[in-house]
Amino acid sequence: MNTEVKGRVLVAMSGGIDSSVAAVLLHEQGYEVVGMTMKTWDYASAGGSKKETGCCSLDSINDARDIAVTLGFPHYIIDIRDEFGDFVIDNFTDEYLAGRTPNPCVLCNTHIKWDALLRRADQLGCEFIATGHYANIRKDAETGRFVVSKGLDENKDQSYALWGVSQESLSRTLFPLGGMRKTEIYDEARRRGFTELVNKPESYEICFIPDNDYRGFLRRRVPGLEARVAGGNFVTKNGRVIGKHEGYPFYTIGQRKGLGVALGYPAFVLEIRPDTNEVVLGNYEELASTATVVGKLNMGKLASLAGRGLVPAVVKVRYNHDGAPAFLEEVDGKIRVYFEEPVLAITPGQAAVFYDGQDVLGGGWIERHVIGEFPLPFAAATVEVAGQ
Repeated sequence: MNTEVKGRVLVAMSGGIDSSVAAVLLHEQGYEVVGMTMKTWDYASAGGSKKETGCCSLDSINDARDIAVTLGFPHYIIDIRDEFGDFVIDNFTDEYLAGRTPNPCVLCNTHIKWDALLRRADQLGCEFIATGHYANIRKDAETGRFVVSKGLDENKDQSYALWGVSQESLSRTLFPLGGMRKTEIYDEARRRGFTELVNKPESYEICFIPDNDYRGFLRRRVPGLEARVAGGNFVTKNGRVIGKHEGYPFYTIGQRKGLGVALGYPAFVLEIRPDTNEVVLGNYEELASTATVVGKLNMGKLASLAGRGLVPAVVKVRYNHDGAPAFLEEVDGKIRVYFEEPVLAITPGQAAVFYDGQDVLGGGWIERHVIGEFPLPFAAATVEVAGQ
C-alpha cells in the first residue's frame, strides 16, 4: 500500500460497486478518504408500487458505511432531499408538462451532486471530490482548461452525463475508474473480499422512480393531470386527426408501443404539441432530423465556438446513442448542429454532447430540431431551423 498521503478526498459513495471500489482504490493510493452518501429522495412519499432501491435506500447507505468501517475512514450521510426535489424533480415534472423529455441524471450531476459535494468538501477540509463515474479528466497544457474524456470501457462510459460539470468543479474532481473496465472493477472487489458488492444487482432506473413508471409518477405528482390532458388528438404531420390519446405528457418522441392506433404501418411519435394537446405520429423515416439547436451550453475542451465557423464533431443526442458526425456552429450563444446523415428521434429536453475524438467539447440541452433534406456543410448557414 502507498503510504504517501496525496491529499484529502471526499468520495461520493452510493453503496454500489463502482463508487465503493473508487473509494477503496483512492484509500490504497494514499489519499485520506472521507466517504459521503447523499440521501436525495424518499420514495415512500411518492406512493410508488416498488420498494425504495438504489442509492437512497437504507441498505445502500449501510453498504457504503460498511466499506468505510472496514477500511477505517470516516463516512457521513447528508440529506439533500429538499434541494434535489426543488430542482431536479420540479424540473422533471415541468419538462414533461412543456412537451419535452427531461434527463434528470445529467441535471442532478450538474446542479446538485457536485455543488453539494464541494460544499461539504470545504467544510471537511477536503481538497478533492471523487465519484465512481467511468470517465477521465485532465488539464490541457495549452488552454489550462479541464477536459472530460471517455472512460476506457466505452460500454460503460459516462462522459455524456458529465458535460454540465463546471470548470471550477472539474478542477477538484477525481475519476479513479476512468482507466478501468467493468470486469476489472469486479476483479478488484473480489480480490479484497467484497463479494457482496459483486453479487449486488445494479439499478438503472431514475432514482426517484424505481418502478420505472414515469407516467404514474406524473399522475401522483400533479393532481388532476390525467383529467386535464386526456382526450387530445393524435394527428399526422399535415394535421389530419387519426385518433385520441391519453394526454401529451405521457408520450415521448420515438415512442412506438402503447399508442393504441392502427395506421396500417408502424407508427412513431414525431412531435409533442402541449399548447394544443396534440401528439404527431408518422412512420420511421419521418423520425429523421438533419439538424438541431442546442442551448444552455456548458463548454469543456473549448471555451467557445464563436468565430470558429463550422467545427467538426461527433454528437450524441441521448445517453445510449453511438454519436453521429456533424458540424457545429455557434450562433447567438447557441449551437446549431448540422448532421452529415439524418439522426432518428432527436428529443427536446435531452442533452446533446459534442465530442472531439475522446474529449468532450461541450454540451447543452436540445431545444428543437430540423426534419428534411440535410444541407451540405458549405450551405449550413442557409438552413432554416424549425421554430427559429
